[in-house]
This record gives sequence, structure tokens and C-alpha cells, in this order.
Amino acid sequence: MISYLGWTAYTFGDQDEALKASIKRGQEIYQEYCITCHMANGEGVEGTFPPLAKADYLLKNRTESIKAIKYGMSGEIKVNGKTYNNTMSNLGLYDDEVADVMNYVLNNWGNKSKKMVTEEEVKSIKEEKNS
Repeated sequence: MISYLGWTAYTFGDQDEALKASIKRGQEIYQEYCITCHMANGEGVEGTFPPLAKADYLLKNRTESIKAIKYGMSGEIKVNGKTYNNTMSNLGLYDDEVADVMNYVLNNWGNKSKKMVTEEEVKSIKEEKNS
């Protein structure tokens, strides 16, 4: 990692280490907040809670996935060709925790994301208000 005037740049090896640390923290968050609905294997509950394992929705809808963890969600989504219509509560996680759990989910159970979710990315995602 290189720091200069408040800016931080990660070299390739540093990013790998940062991602590994984030995934480890994310696993702890997942086990505390997410495992009840999405199960230990990320397979969810068919017809009720969508799978996170090998989930096409996560990579195709990165911003919406982050938004769901950050703010909660309700309504219809399609995951791996199946429709789910349920409510996910706002878990009250901090932006760094949202990033960590996203990195955990995006790099487990057959999912692989080369792009690390950062706290800054999560901070930049705002909740849309219906008026």
C-alpha cells in the first residue's frame, strides 16, 4: 500500500490481502446476520429467500445487491431464473460491514468477483425515496 497526501493506492498484492481480510470479516457478519435466511451454504430457501450461491443476480446487479444489504429491500427479483417476492429488513450495518459481507458473498459458493467492494463504493450508493 502506498499513501501520499491522504490518498491510498493499493498494489496488486496489497489488494489481494485487503480482499482476503474483508472476506474474513464478511464471513463473521454473514454468520451473525444473513445465515438464518440464506443458510450456511448460501442456497437460501426455495420460493422464500433467494440463493446467494452461484447467484446470477449478484454480479448482474451489483449496485442493487449492495443497496439491499445497506437499506433492505422488498418486491420481486429474479435469481437464477426463479422469482422471489419477499422483504429483507435493513440490517443496520455500517458501510464497511456492507462491503465486507458483499466481498464474502461475491467470493464464495461458486461466486467469483475480481472487483473488490469498498467502503467508498458502498457510501456512494444512496437510497431512492419514493415520492
